[in-house]
Amino acid sequence: MAYQKSQDAIDRLTPEQYRVTQENGTERAFTGEYDHHFEPGIYVDIVSGEPLFASGTKYNSGCGWPAFTKPIQQNVTEHRDVSFGMVRTEVRSTHGDSHLGHVFPDGPPEAGGLRYCINSASLRFVPKDQMEAEGYGEYLDQAEEA
Repeated sequence: MAYQKSQDAIDRLTPEQYRVTQENGTERAFTGEYDHHFEPGIYVDIVSGEPLFASGTKYNSGCGWPAFTKPIQQNVTEHRDVSFGMVRTEVRSTHGDSHLGHVFPDGPPEAGGLRYCINSASLRFVPKDQMEAEGYGEYLDQAEEA
């Protein structure tokens, strides 16, 4: 499946999704629809549809945003972010170039020690029972209960 950013996809974004993905915004803590969402499935880029995170790597970090221990494949890129007087590592989708959030070195040690802190507004959730029909069948083994 070819994943790419399209103007049609960008035009369908809500104002909040646009602000987060295209203008490097951050949703307010504890307001995103996926913060306390733990259904089996995968989370894909709201713009390109590329698979980003599996439910099996999601955990409740208490930070106010969806948190994952690792991304799916190589669909997430990391970039140095020095905005707001801080040095952080921004994460973006590889093909859609959407701003997703940041990665921090304070995740569960037993799962590699990383916390991918991701904006719900950058994601679309695909439930496990719909993954095959939507073309994400190869990721079924990663879509387990969090």
